[in-house]
Amino acid sequence: MSAAAIPQTQIPSPTHRADTDQAAADIEAAAGVLRTEATALTALAASLGGPFTDAIDRILAIAGRVIVTGIGKSGHVARKIAATLASTGTPAFFVHPGEASHGDLGMLTVNDAVLALSNSGNTAELADIVGYAKRYGIPLIGLTGTAASPLAERADVTLVLPQAQEACPLGLAPTTSTTMMMALGDALAIALLHRRGFTHDDYRVLHPGGALGRRLLMVSDIMHRGDELPLAGPQTPMSEALVEMSAKSFGCVGIVDADGRLIGIVTDGDLRRHMGDDLMAKPAQSVMTSGPRTIRPDALAVEALSLMNDRAPRITCLFVTDQRGRPTGIVHVHDCLRAGVA
Repeated sequence: MSAAAIPQTQIPSPTHRADTDQAAADIEAAAGVLRTEATALTALAASLGGPFTDAIDRILAIAGRVIVTGIGKSGHVARKIAATLASTGTPAFFVHPGEASHGDLGMLTVNDAVLALSNSGNTAELADIVGYAKRYGIPLIGLTGTAASPLAERADVTLVLPQAQEACPLGLAPTTSTTMMMALGDALAIALLHRRGFTHDDYRVLHPGGALGRRLLMVSDIMHRGDELPLAGPQTPMSEALVEMSAKSFGCVGIVDADGRLIGIVTDGDLRRHMGDDLMAKPAQSVMTSGPRTIRPDALAVEALSLMNDRAPRITCLFVTDQRGRPTGIVHVHDCLRAGVA
């Protein structure tokens, strides 16, 4: 067979080999970074001890906020740590050390604590904010990679990163060090979350918007209440139960006993199964489906949607009941969809 007859894809070109080699080199370089940083994070976890719990205690003791500060790459990490603290129940915000020296020190109060980040521990721009904290007795927590440094010496609590090489092959660009700072900030935030007993409800209050907020909506946030509930007694003639069912527009009517407990439900499917000349005269109890699926008001809305979708055949409504089995609301699949729950 001539070379011309060989399919072109079977003739590897020098350029193709070069591209393949380069891709392999790129992946190896990236994997090396991740391995280096993973090793550092393992060492960081092993290094946690008294200073870490001391930092937690000092933050919990303040009445104000955690002021997180740093410059350069440490500053970018500090912004993220402040945001994570604030979103998990520990009020916090970032103050740029340069702006602090030009008036933003007024944002600090004696009720606050300062979390200062500097890998070298010798960042000149931090001098004013560190000095201000010491002057007014504001708790100062230092996060640094250098135990013998001005920041470590002046801090009330020093969190020292373990020695680890930067993932940058030049050993210059902050990579491993900033990863450890970021991870330690996350560790502080989550440890504080546990100590505060921060719950799903607390998290939902702080995240009302976006996908997180929608996922954390509770059934009680979207359910219909009071006079909107379609309800009838067990001996109610189906002629009256149908009027209630049509008036409330949920495609069903709940059947409640004398104590107000939900004992059954009449749906469009039940009507079709009992269709006949005597349907209108029958009592609701003889047509209803007993033991309908219900949900509690403090369940997540996504749970309600899952219950409706998982049922075979699928259902479009769920009654919401209290601990005694009395209906306090009703939620329709369209309520979930309108709220963005999916």
